[in-house]
Amino acid sequence: MSEAQLDYSVRSVLSDPSQAPSRPLRAWQRRALTKYLSTKPQDFLAVATPGAGKTTFGLRVAAELLADRTVEAVTVVAPTEHLKHQWALAAAGAGIPLDSNFRNSDGMTSSDYRGVVVTYAQVATHPALHRVRTERRKTLVILDEVHHAGDAKSWGDAIREAFTPAVRRLSLTGTPFRSDDSPIPFIGYEPDADGSLRSQADHSYNYSDALADGVVRPVVFLAYSGEARWRTSAGDEFSARLGEPLTAEQTQRAWRTALDPSGEWIPTVLQAADTRLAQLRNGGMPDAGGLVIASDQATAKAYAKTLKRITGADPAVVLSDDPNASERIGEFAESDERWMVAVRMVSEGVDVPRLAVGVYATSASTPLFFAQAVGRFVRSRRPGETASIFLPSVPVLLELASQLEAQRDHVLGKPHREKDGWDDELLAEANRQRDEPGEEEKSYTALGAEAELDQVIYDGSSFGTAAFSTTEEEQDYLGLPGLLEPDQVRALLRQRQSQQLEDVAKREAEAKAAKAAEQAEQRARPQTVQERLRKLRKELNTLVSLHHHRTRKPHGAIYNELQRVCGGPPTAMATVEQLEERIATLRSW
Repeated sequence: MSEAQLDYSVRSVLSDPSQAPSRPLRAWQRRALTKYLSTKPQDFLAVATPGAGKTTFGLRVAAELLADRTVEAVTVVAPTEHLKHQWALAAAGAGIPLDSNFRNSDGMTSSDYRGVVVTYAQVATHPALHRVRTERRKTLVILDEVHHAGDAKSWGDAIREAFTPAVRRLSLTGTPFRSDDSPIPFIGYEPDADGSLRSQADHSYNYSDALADGVVRPVVFLAYSGEARWRTSAGDEFSARLGEPLTAEQTQRAWRTALDPSGEWIPTVLQAADTRLAQLRNGGMPDAGGLVIASDQATAKAYAKTLKRITGADPAVVLSDDPNASERIGEFAESDERWMVAVRMVSEGVDVPRLAVGVYATSASTPLFFAQAVGRFVRSRRPGETASIFLPSVPVLLELASQLEAQRDHVLGKPHREKDGWDDELLAEANRQRDEPGEEEKSYTALGAEAELDQVIYDGSSFGTAAFSTTEEEQDYLGLPGLLEPDQVRALLRQRQSQQLEDVAKREAEAKAAKAAEQAEQRARPQTVQERLRKLRKELNTLVSLHHHRTRKPHGAIYNELQRVCGGPPTAMATVEQLEERIATLRSW
């Protein structure tokens, strides 16, 4: 939103607070508010999934406490400048004018305001100033996305110093906590059986709860695999398939090769995502928007050119070092534009409720980053809206997609930063602007990558088998109706998977019947080794997907078992004879 919009809203409330609209509360907000008003705690932690309405709940608490004179002023602490203004705009709509332009150097603000909105960094710069402001008037402090108070010990200390005198403190978060040894101020902890301390929320509302209530959208993940090829600095060429068991180095190189804007993978996936967006816009979400999350400015601009070739229109491009980034996001949110490309800007400040299709085109893989990225698409505005996120078929992302409904508390005494990635320092690195290639990117050259739909993930389950781009199988999933209830999504995916499995079985029978003729044709016109290897790999991949859906074993476990039983190297380096043996073995299973 622009400052003009914000100033107009605030002036309207200042002139006549009674004209501020009253938004009805959702069921979870009413339950949480009842608990809060009945217990009257000094500290209260509400954990609610992104899109559930934490801001509305916080402002309702503020309105109640101001009305009965429990407090005289409100201070909101937010993670970003963009979110500061977003809070002030929402507060103005609730009849609570807050100054989001307050600076530490000002010291005071106009008496027309009922309080201020500041950032965690702003408080950490001068905690004594904010303590004095808190002591002067009975104050409610709202700590938005309170996990940021644990980003650094100095930030936590500053928050504790500044707001210990507050009459009331309301902590809000929608992002999973991390594990470390630094307690977050004003959060309660209780001992676990192993002796560690775990944060205790006073009210929790997770994604599965919100999905059941229709507060958030169902999220369908469409994972695309494909064979990637690259050349090392020594001149050696390699190929590997996304989703197969690979070393960490091979996974990263195959992943980055797929994301290369000059290759085939990205244009194929962007085309599929735009097809899905068109389906949503034609099927009940006429203003649905799409977001491509890129890693750096160069790739973001390249992705934007590809989208223009696909759609015929320039997408919005938002770069993290652009001083007008927040305004550009606000303009996109209020427009009817189809696509926005952003450089990793998926923090809490990016709030565009009409976003319904996402392309996860970055190699960032920390759980916090992924959770925040998905959070940009789940806000529900009307019944039946769904969200679709396209992503590379790599194990770490598939696991995170399957665990969308997981909830995580803050744990003290059990640091797992290197083990599980729940770390705000890693999140900051993931959001950091990157313009120069790192040593990893310099050590190899991407040669190209193909793209095909590997599987669809919904509600923790995998659906579908490998489907090449532009085929009927892929279009079946891209053409899911635009408005569906969660149980309808599940039923339809099961139906489509069942039909696809029947089609695969039919093709298998036809393939067996034609095998003799095919072998005769091969003898008459021998295929090149490259053609033969590619054909056998695709056949093996299809059989692995079929076996996965019959047994529910992960794709990687099936590949590993085949390699153990048959011997030999990974699939990407296997010979024709070794591939034929694995195909025969898998058929026997």
